[in-house]
Amino acid sequence: MHLKVGCDLPANSLRRRRKRGEEPGSFKIEGIALRKCEVPRLFNSRMDKVINCFSKRPDAVARLICFPWAGGGSIHYARWGKILTSIEVYAVKLPGREARAKEPFFQSMEQIVDEVINVLLPVLKEKPFALFGHSFGAMTSFAIADTLKRVHKLEPIHIFLSGASAPYSEMRIQAPKRSDLSDEEFLQWMTRIGGTPPELLANPEVVKLFLPALKADLHVVENYRCDRPESPLLSCPVTCFDGKQDMPHDLQAWKDISSGDFAVQMLPGAHFYLKDAANEKIILDYITKYLEMAEMDYL
Repeated sequence: MHLKVGCDLPANSLRRRRKRGEEPGSFKIEGIALRKCEVPRLFNSRMDKVINCFSKRPDAVARLICFPWAGGGSIHYARWGKILTSIEVYAVKLPGREARAKEPFFQSMEQIVDEVINVLLPVLKEKPFALFGHSFGAMTSFAIADTLKRVHKLEPIHIFLSGASAPYSEMRIQAPKRSDLSDEEFLQWMTRIGGTPPELLANPEVVKLFLPALKADLHVVENYRCDRPESPLLSCPVTCFDGKQDMPHDLQAWKDISSGDFAVQMLPGAHFYLKDAANEKIILDYITKYLEMAEMDYL
């Protein structure tokens, strides 16, 4: 969708616009005339639809944009905005859950990338930003970073990837497809990887609520393919987090996406190790330290 704002027009242009029934300072979106003052309102409604931000921080040194794990919502990350006092946290909301429960699930990574970038592009130019994603969210973070760099010449100051192999790694390509499992087999797999309270998995009503979103996201990531970069796409630092008791991931393969520093942080726990309070503190302290340092370099 393209917005064209009319302002500072010469007199003959103003006369032509009035003759067509358009007011100066107005613009059209798909044939609908809107006043210029409605631009912020329109932008804010689109932003609120896709982004959950608990704490607005105009003076933040950087923004951290967080992407949910498969089937996940925005609340877990949005909470971080109340903890990270020097960083403004944007938690991405995907269709089919939370306030967007009535919207159809996305079917491809391209749909996610297009929506998020269309909404965030104006604010990404305002100040330094970083990306964080766990599991499915790690893949989404990479896809977003890739498109931002190739298409818009924008790059995060740091990318934090958690609980996932790189999409082009052999370990990832050879992984079994979970979205094709029956509901019973799927729940058995979820029980094995941990992170979801057993009482929730045993509740049919709860399962009915979250299972469709989880399977839809897995379908997206399982069909997401990209080639190993022949040369680094990015120049920013990359940090990989993972749980020591989780299934093995090819974290080293992520090193190929950037010429910047690369680090791996292994923390106790299984796939959802980041939900543990002690691990969360380590992650947030790490993020704060590196984003504040990066902001000094950015200046």
